[in-house]
Amino acid sequence: MITMPDYTHPMNLYPQRIREEGIVVFDDVRGLPSGDEPFTSADYVIAIGHRGRMDLMYDDIADYSEQHTVGVIFPNHTLRMVSVTDDYLATLIIVDASLVDDPMLQIISQMRHRYEPHPNVKLDKREYKIITHVVEGMREVKRLDLPDRLKLMTRLLEFLLRLLSHYRQGKLNERGSDMRVSARFHSDLVQHFREHRDVGFYAARACLSPKHFSTVVKQETGYTASYWIQHQVVVEAKMLLHIRHDLSVQAVADLLGFDDQASFCRYFKRGTGLSPSQYRQA
Repeated sequence: MITMPDYTHPMNLYPQRIREEGIVVFDDVRGLPSGDEPFTSADYVIAIGHRGRMDLMYDDIADYSEQHTVGVIFPNHTLRMVSVTDDYLATLIIVDASLVDDPMLQIISQMRHRYEPHPNVKLDKREYKIITHVVEGMREVKRLDLPDRLKLMTRLLEFLLRLLSHYRQGKLNERGSDMRVSARFHSDLVQHFREHRDVGFYAARACLSPKHFSTVVKQETGYTASYWIQHQVVVEAKMLLHIRHDLSVQAVADLLGFDDQASFCRYFKRGTGLSPSQYRQA
């Protein structure tokens, strides 16, 4: 068994903080809360590696955390530590699962498609430095005990996740680091969902028939291509309706590429059970 003398994992020390504060930053992390025993979190975990290396199993896939890696781990996945160097050090951002309903954190749902199969991305020095500056902003909000602390933490977290998605997108485009059909689909979807909501468009870009494309996407993600297209559009619509009160429903429909407000309203209601106006009022 892997032991770390005189070390208690902060998630074991402060379990109530996650429930009470919603978003918590834990520094000086040197392993998993369970040592080398399997660990499954009910919350979202963002792990930023600073130095050293930890090799682990993510479900049944070999993975690792080391200097300049950032992992986004969704709830109910099992981690088991295989080995860890003495100098390993990381920061964890723990996000209470209930907060994902916040429209500004809908990006977490968007990221699921890409990060659940492969949670880690390796950053260069500049990217890592920018990410750590955002985390320092989160620490400052906590230290100063500012009004609307949770709202500020949520906005900083949303900014961090958007940065991370941008960095990972660039690495996917430059080096083709993940050749899964679903990863390419997600990359295309982020760029083209405003103009194209038909499976055939994305299947053609993958050089597959729509039927085979949909089968592969479902095998890799558990959801159909149609589901992910609708999910992307609805998530973006929710965010615009929530934070852009200067925009009419018609303006939101225009931004999302719908021909008219009526077709946007039908599409949104199929995905949420509410009209855009009802969602905004709620």
